[in-house]
Order: sequence, then C-alpha cells, then structure tokens
Amino acid sequence: MRTKKAAIRPIKPDPKYHSTKLASLINYVMRDGKKTVAQKQVYQALLLVEAAKKVEPMKLFDEAIEHIMPKMEVRSRRVGGASYQVPMPVSPRRAFSLSLRWLVNEANKRSNKQYHTFAEKLAAEMLDALEDHGGAVEKKNTAHRMAESNKAFAHFRW
Repeated sequence: MRTKKAAIRPIKPDPKYHSTKLASLINYVMRDGKKTVAQKQVYQALLLVEAAKKVEPMKLFDEAIEHIMPKMEVRSRRVGGASYQVPMPVSPRRAFSLSLRWLVNEANKRSNKQYHTFAEKLAAEMLDALEDHGGAVEKKNTAHRMAESNKAFAHFRW
C-alpha cells in the first residue's frame, strides 16, 4: 500500500477546443507517446459525430461521457475470511476516468470490417453512447446491476 496519497497531476487543455476533458481522452487514445496522432484521431471522431448530429461536438462529447459515467460500482471487501462484493458510490473523478477508459476500449473492440479507422470506431461508440446503447454503456449497466444485486452487503462498506 502507498504511504502517501498520489498527487493529482494537472492536465493541460487540448489546443483546439481548450478542454481538459478532451485532453484526457486524447491521452487515453495515445499509444507509444504519439500525441499528435491521437489528437488527429479524436478530432476526426468529433467531426464525424458533429456531421451525424449537427450539434457542437464538445456538447455531444460531454453528453456521451455523462451517459457512460457509472454512479455505483462493487469493490471487494474481506470480512472474516470471506470476500464480499460491496456496492460503493463512485467518485466523480473515478467515474470520468472509467467512462473514458470504457469508451476507448469498446471503440478498439469494434470490427475492422465495418469501420476502417479508429476515428470512425470512436465516433460510432460516442453516437451509441448518446443513444444509451453500445459497449461502454453496457459496461456501466453491468456495474450498476452488480451493485444492485449485491445491495445486501452494503453494510460492509467502510
């Protein structure tokens, strides 16, 4: 375990939309330190989403993230030799991190036959999230179902 709590590093806003949330998404998409490649992919995805919905892309991005953010999750808690899945509320910071992680991972899982670039996959996942379906929203729903089914162990919360 840590002796100290890890310091939260400030994130610089992205150059085009001046948003720290979008900069976080770019950092999640980034591979091998190639930030400009990640930026191009994310900006292209935002253009595709904007073309599909005819609304400002940052508003759509925020709305998609809101649809993906979990409110509850289960955490393992060991009590008297047995492990219990205890439902816990998710902090806003962790909910945002989980939503970005789920968005990028589910976009990566999409078929290469239907979508040719990662930008198309990310845009499709965001559009699905706006309509409350898709892989990332399913992850959230699974987390909520787990929390709901383990509600009996809520008294083990610490």
